[in-house]
Amino acid sequence: MASQTTKDILMKVRKMVPPMLEKFHKGKIIDKWAELQSLEVVKSRFALTAYGIKQQLIRPSSYTGAPYFSAMASARLGADMSHIICEPEAAQVIKTYSPNIMVHPYMRQSHHLHEKETLESISQVVIDMLPRLHVIVIGPGLGRDKCMQETCAMVIQEARKVNMPFVLDADGLYLAQTRPELVQGYKECILTPNVVEFGRLAKSKGVDMSGDETQLCSNLSKAFGGVTIIQKGSKDYISNGEFTMVSDLEGGLKRSGGQGDTLTGSLATLLAWRRAYLDRIWDHENDLSASELLTLAAFGGSSVTRECSRLAFAERGRSLQAGDLTEKVEIAFNNLLDPAKSRL
Repeated sequence: MASQTTKDILMKVRKMVPPMLEKFHKGKIIDKWAELQSLEVVKSRFALTAYGIKQQLIRPSSYTGAPYFSAMASARLGADMSHIICEPEAAQVIKTYSPNIMVHPYMRQSHHLHEKETLESISQVVIDMLPRLHVIVIGPGLGRDKCMQETCAMVIQEARKVNMPFVLDADGLYLAQTRPELVQGYKECILTPNVVEFGRLAKSKGVDMSGDETQLCSNLSKAFGGVTIIQKGSKDYISNGEFTMVSDLEGGLKRSGGQGDTLTGSLATLLAWRRAYLDRIWDHENDLSASELLTLAAFGGSSVTRECSRLAFAERGRSLQAGDLTEKVEIAFNNLLDPAKSRL
């Protein structure tokens, strides 16, 4: 059972979920979501049937699952369109997974650069997409190839100029670890480290890991200048350095690889809904600030993912795989965030 505190927070998260209105056209709530070999971008227009745009940047064909799971989680939660920006080899594979995702082979690994291609020219193709997008997710499937990492760094710099939210996970966190200036002080950013990644980030910022474990997330957030961090674990600690929340819904006992991709996809759609709320595309109380909405989006993404894990584990047990969570996103949303169907 969810604690009363969790129930109260989720009631606030519900406020940012756009209603389904006939006046919304495709893309009105969330038009695009782009993943860049794990850079993922979500744009927030507002649509009749769903809300969100995601873009993800991924790398070679051996890392095609992560961006797919992230893109599909975003779409299943309610994004209108999901875009994956990746290497040509990866694009050929990902296109076979689902016709619902738009795949763009714009990224390049260092050894795949054509004679006339440069980091600047590759990055610019992606940057030119930003005005059509709402959110970026960077990390799932990205890898640490120098060209891939530098492309994502350039996109982050441009995203900051237009105040676009982005999520860093997996090898996207390597950018925060090695080039902290890319995210330092940027309040529109969410980092989603697991135990090992959290330790690396803490070491890079000189944060003492021997203190009170309930304060570690807040301390690391402060070290990054107030960036929102989701410290994944048996309980997820979520902090922006000023406020800390604990996401403690029951999850599954099987921790297969790829479950974090459901989190990044869910965050993308929730951040796009946040944009829709702030743009007041429907009538609401307008009683939530931009900063509070961002932490609520983080809490909502964590809660949806944990509920997906619980549902999938109850059905699959030890055989649970990342794809099983994808199939539970709709039910998790209904259980937690749909007023007519919630089990809370």
